[in-house]
Formats: sequence, C-alpha cells, structure tokens
Amino acid sequence: MKITAIRVHALRSPLEQPFAFSQGWVQSRGATLVEVSTDQGITGWGEALCQGLQPPEIVASAVRHALAPLVLGADPLEPEVLWHRMYHHTRDYGQKGAVIGAISALDIAFWDIAGKARGEPVARLLGGRFRTRVQAYATGFYRLRGQGEAGRLAQEAERHVAQGFGAFKVKLGFGIEDDLAVMRAIREVAGAIRSVIRADDLLFRWGGDEFLVLMFKLHEDEATRRMQSLNQILEENCEQWISASVKITVSSGVCGFESLQDLGPAIESADHAMYGGRKQRRSGLADRSEVNELEPTLSK
Repeated sequence: MKITAIRVHALRSPLEQPFAFSQGWVQSRGATLVEVSTDQGITGWGEALCQGLQPPEIVASAVRHALAPLVLGADPLEPEVLWHRMYHHTRDYGQKGAVIGAISALDIAFWDIAGKARGEPVARLLGGRFRTRVQAYATGFYRLRGQGEAGRLAQEAERHVAQGFGAFKVKLGFGIEDDLAVMRAIREVAGAIRSVIRADDLLFRWGGDEFLVLMFKLHEDEATRRMQSLNQILEENCEQWISASVKITVSSGVCGFESLQDLGPAIESADHAMYGGRKQRRSGLADRSEVNELEPTLSK
C-alpha cells in the first residue's frame, strides 16, 4: 500500500461571543484535519490540536510544505517508521507546538488506515484496551468579561454537577484575588464534590503534599510583593481548602531567569528537590543561581 495524496482542511469559525482565558481573548475556533488517500482506495483521517489562540493555518502549512513530501509514496501501514521520519526531519525546527501537532494529525490518519486495512480497532493494533470506560471532566469556565464573573461561573459549575460531572477544569489566571473568588463560588455550589476543587488549580506547581510556586519575568521587588500577598491569602484560606487530615507545606520563592530557555531546567531541578523534600518531610529546592529567597511559608 502507498500514500498517493494528502489533503489538508483548515477550518475556522468566528465566534458570536468571544471568550477569554489566561493567555488572551479567543475570537474564533479552529481545527486542522488531514485526509490521506492510498492506492488501494482506503482513506485515513487525522486531526491536529489547535491549542488556545493557535491559527489552524499553521499546522496546515507544516503538513503541506514540510511533512507531506516526506511520506508521499510511503507505506501507511508502517506508522511508527513514518512518525520517526517526520520527527527527525523536523528536529531543528519542530519537537513541540504546531509541528508536533501536524505530525500527530498524519500519525492518526496512518493508524486509521491501518485499522481499516486490517479490519481491527486501532486500540487492538496498539496492544489492546486496558479499560472500557474513562472518567470525563467538564472543561469550561471561560471569561466573557474578564474579572468579576464568579457568580456566573458558579452557575456553570452547578450545571456541570447536575449533568453528573465529578471533576472540573477551571480557567484561572485573572489575578489572585479574582481567582480565589471564583474558586470559593464554585466550591460553594459544588460542595458535594469539593474534592475536585484542589489548591493546585490555583498554584503553579503541585507535588503530592507540597506546593512550589514560581514567578518569572517579574522584577524581584514585584515578585516579592505578590508572594507576600499570596502567603497571606494561603494563611487565611488553607483551612477552607484542605481537609484537616491532610498535611501540606507551601514553599515560595522569587525566581529570576535570563531567558525562557532557563525555565525548563529550573522547574525540573525544583521538582527534583521538592520531591526530595517531601521524603525528608520538609521544603526543598535545588541549589540554583536562578532561584533565591526560598522559605517555607505555611505548614499545617
């Protein structure tokens, strides 16, 4: 079997009601679909994730100009071979974001073809299903104005609870005080499932029974001011958020980075120290020059 054609469908629909999340305002919704044809008449379909504010045309261009020439004429029944070919040929400018999304779309289409050709579900071709059901959570809680929407978002939570959802993905990032107001309102109407409203919905990093809060791209004085504000809020609200049977430690620090490239290694190093600190029942953070002024701020 050979791949004879690859068609890309970039879809975009303007929204009657734009909405916002922490990264910005969304004016339209998009999707990128790929259609892979073969010489045996079998067609496979795949989709690339259009995350947040990403235009669907980015993935479409990557498929047309970078990936399609690599796989046209190849055997779609060898999806692992083709995935590695696409990934390694785009290594210098790929490895994440829209390029990985484009690779994923074609990979899904190849597996679709393989399943149809063999008359088997793709799950079985991948080794079998470990489960037949998965728990769904409700994604939403987008903003229509920005701040000050706790009441409306609480009503949305109420609808999700009525529909049987036991977990939410809540969109935050509109300021500590506003985020807390939203979480308090949601918690009030969803008291029966309060275990799903966790403190890590608010904080940046969560490690078992310990938090690590990192702030970057801020002047040290401003980061310190925000950290002090967060410390006060944690002290005032910890009793409401966390069951009395749960012991937590919150560590705060002011983090300075020369560039965003330093962020990944710093978080990895901080995670390593944080988990090490849990084993020793204390806060911990790696000894890196990018991170300073770390101190335990709350223990319960």
